[in-house]
Amino acid sequence: MKVFLTGATGFVGHHVAKALAAQGADLRLLVRKTSNLKNLEGIPGDTVVGDLLEPEGLKGAIGTCDAVMHVAADYRLWIPDPATMYKANVEGTRALLRLAREASVPRVVYTSSVATMHFFTNGIVSNEDTPVTLADMVGHYKRSKFLAEREAVTAAEAGQQVIILNPTTPIGPNDAKPTPTGRIFVDFLNRKFPAYVDTGLNLVDVNEIARTHVDALKVGTPGRRYILGGENLTLKQILDKMSAITGIPSPTTKIPFAIAATYAFFEELITGKIRGKEPRATLEEVRMGRKKMFASSARAQQELGFRIAPVYPAMRAAIDWFRANGYAP
Repeated sequence: MKVFLTGATGFVGHHVAKALAAQGADLRLLVRKTSNLKNLEGIPGDTVVGDLLEPEGLKGAIGTCDAVMHVAADYRLWIPDPATMYKANVEGTRALLRLAREASVPRVVYTSSVATMHFFTNGIVSNEDTPVTLADMVGHYKRSKFLAEREAVTAAEAGQQVIILNPTTPIGPNDAKPTPTGRIFVDFLNRKFPAYVDTGLNLVDVNEIARTHVDALKVGTPGRRYILGGENLTLKQILDKMSAITGIPSPTTKIPFAIAATYAFFEELITGKIRGKEPRATLEEVRMGRKKMFASSARAQQELGFRIAPVYPAMRAAIDWFRANGYAP
């Protein structure tokens, strides 16, 4: 099978590329001129230099493929110019779906995010059928992914064979950027996590996400959304698990959201707007943290053969990788 893959230089995309290669897929890997290709080392495949915002140059590479996997996304919780995020996430997705449709590519797998779901402050577990609207989306990342997902749903409703995957919070090695979740690990390892707020996440092994991407090509139902998650954990439980792995003390001070919001406000003002650097905390993160992002993966288990695995080994693998690559002592 010949697969056109976006995002292979990123965290999740790197693991998806490895999983596809292990199954013998013939890969066409989309990269930009400025992409760091380190994550592609050892992965067989042809690189295609281009940009989804200049789609006409990609027609030849996509037209010969049996499937398209769109994993790439602009994943940041702070950005100086939000318009660039919407261009990448929404317009880029729309363009890729059009190219696949025009080339009659049989199957498309779109990697969305659990961020497009509706969550609750009391820890109720959400699923793909929990009612949600654009108004529920906090911040530009969640809004852009919600709108991009709607592009995929609309294409599927019009007859295109599009399967939608919604990973929760992936954990594992090779988070080179790192992602916002990876920064939690890096800050903890560098003892820059003195306190915590009462929030929660669903952590999942990135390797299981990657494996299920391959399976979704074969058995996924077009138009269906599938949450790919692992363990529902409070932030405190996550920090305690990292403490058990590393021996670094877990913070014991829980701070109110009002104090966290005040800190984030000044971080955005001073570090972001005045210094032009990425702040360590943002108001968007604080607002998101008011809800516990707990989710169920029952549909993916039943229809895709997804496996919910203990997240502890993936956390250890992530910590070992961050240390081995100089992110922390």
